Amino acid sequence: MSILKDILKESKQHYMEAKRKIEKKLLLLPKGSIKERVISGRKYYYLQCRKGKKVMQKYIGKVKPDKLIKQLRERRLLKVELRKVNEALKVLKRSEERKHD
Repeated sequence: MSILKDILKESKQHYMEAKRKIEKKLLLLPKGSIKERVISGRKYYYLQCRKGKKVMQKYIGKVKPDKLIKQLRERRLLKVELRKVNEALKVLKRSEERKHD
């Protein structure tokens, strides 16, 4: 039984470390999405995100912001990964609670 406890402990440590790393990366990446507007036949790009209940738009420029798009895509993927890690931590927590009962 102690082997199983050790495995669960290691798993929890692994997922906690993964969660910490993901959250650290998320802090460095921009939030929001890119919106393209066509005004008088010309394209303009804006970064759109929420601040509280308001939707804020920040002008980026006339050139498609490929680097920013890549960062936003990476952020979305990290959010999906964070959800999976949190789900795994919930399962581990439930298994710990069952052991104590």
